[in-house]
Amino acid sequence: MIISALKSSDNLDNRSPIHPETVSALIKLEASICFESGMGEGIFTSDDVFHELGLKSQSREECIKNSDLLISNQPLTNDEVLLMKPGSTLLGMVNPFSNQELINTCASHKINLASMEFIPRITRAQKMDVLSSQANLAGYVSVLESASLLSTALPMMMTAAGTLKPARVFVIGVGVAGLQAIATAKRLGARVEAFDTRDVVEEQVNSLGAKFVKIDLGETGQTDQGYAKELTPEQIQKQKDLQSEVCARSDIVITTAQLFGRPAPQLIDNSTIEKMKAGSVIFDMAVESGGNVEGSEVDKVVIKNGVKIVGYSNLASKVSGHASLALSNNFNHWVCDFYDKETRKINFDFDDEIIKSSVLVFEGNILNERFK
Repeated sequence: MIISALKSSDNLDNRSPIHPETVSALIKLEASICFESGMGEGIFTSDDVFHELGLKSQSREECIKNSDLLISNQPLTNDEVLLMKPGSTLLGMVNPFSNQELINTCASHKINLASMEFIPRITRAQKMDVLSSQANLAGYVSVLESASLLSTALPMMMTAAGTLKPARVFVIGVGVAGLQAIATAKRLGARVEAFDTRDVVEEQVNSLGAKFVKIDLGETGQTDQGYAKELTPEQIQKQKDLQSEVCARSDIVITTAQLFGRPAPQLIDNSTIEKMKAGSVIFDMAVESGGNVEGSEVDKVVIKNGVKIVGYSNLASKVSGHASLALSNNFNHWVCDFYDKETRKINFDFDDEIIKSSVLVFEGNILNERFK
């Protein structure tokens, strides 16, 4: 079997799908491993480092044409999919809800497509969960980037020149990204508050030393995959009204609310922004899926009434070394768990929950009902 890994096609994504410290897992499969030349540039790793580990560098076109299993951080173009060998497999982050054409082309060209975004949230699959591994690092980055734009320090400081009060940080959404944002802000000495529609996370917030803000929205909850359920328009408005009071007293507000496969809910509108102090920062982590904040723009800092609204994308890529380490491990675990050493092929066992969930296209058939 030939396993190939591609360099990211997005200039803002510095991550590498194969990392020198984790590639041994693939090497043990006794497969031929190739990579697109320059793949490790974003993590300051030259081709020679991979060559010394026994990997072979190729052009992007060669990797795509020759591979039996192709690993990619980013979706391939339609033309690139057509270069792949019928019967081969594309494994990666494919942004499926925005790439119906990719799914259709894989089906018509008989390319098997496995989407890492559809890894189920079960215990056995945690080691493959790219959304969680990358969201964790994104939460960390959101705090550092916000702090860099603030005109004050985060921790309380008692000095001869006077006492400097700690910054107030408010995190909206306590998933993987939110929890890491809370933990990072606390480590930097900020006073942290957090809110989530799921009351079940209050204990986690308190365990990190933050205060859980209670807003009675009526019946809420979470899906069987652990995601927050979508709120009604009335509940969203009530949340906006009550959390605006917390935003008004905060120096940094970080929003993390996203709905898998749907636009992110807008949680902070202009009326809330007008209440906030000039010089404060709002970091919209959901900007790529529509945004939680009115007026946020992808990869821009918009200043409104003196408030900086930040909409940076590819946050995990800002710590590309660790992001690549985690991402490559996620890929490796999927490959190693389903690689059959006797046949030297991926064992597509659809009785397995992970295969059933993550494989969107197999042998010319679109399997997930949402994309048929």
